[in-house]
Amino acid sequence: MNYVKDLRKLVGTRPLILPGSVVIILNEYNEILLQNRTDGGWGLPGGLMELGESLEETARREVKEETGLDIGELTLVNIFSGHDYYFKVSNGDELYSVTAVYVTNDVSGKMEVDENESVAVQYFKLNELPDGLTDEYKRYIMSYIKSGVKA
Repeated sequence: MNYVKDLRKLVGTRPLILPGSVVIILNEYNEILLQNRTDGGWGLPGGLMELGESLEETARREVKEETGLDIGELTLVNIFSGHDYYFKVSNGDELYSVTAVYVTNDVSGKMEVDENESVAVQYFKLNELPDGLTDEYKRYIMSYIKSGVKA
C-alpha cells in the first residue's frame, strides 16, 4: 500500500477517494469465505488498488496475500460508492471507498492466514454469518444474494 502512504504524506488525514476490490469466494457447499481481520470484525478478503492495477488484479492480489488462495474467473456483482462508504479510521485518516465486489468459486491453492491482516479465515453458510460482520460487508453480501449473479 505504498501508493496510499505516499498520498498521505502529501495530504495528511484529509479525505481521499480510494478504489479497491473484495471477493465473495464460495466453496462447493455454497459457503462464503470470510476473514476475521486484525483491525476488528469479519469481512471479505480484498483491499485497495495499487498504481497500474485493474480492479480484477487488485482482487486476485489481495486474496492471495490475505488467504494464500489463487483466484481464477471473477464475476462482477456490483460497485459500491458514495456517502455510505465514508470512513474515518483509528489514526484519523479519512476516505471514501469505491469498491468492486466480485464473486467466484474458481479457487485453488492452500489456505494460509496472513497474521499481519487476519486472525482467522473460515467458510460460513450464507444464512449463518458470524457476529462481528461489519455493515459494509453485510451490504456487499446481501447485494450478491439479491442479484442472482452466479459464480
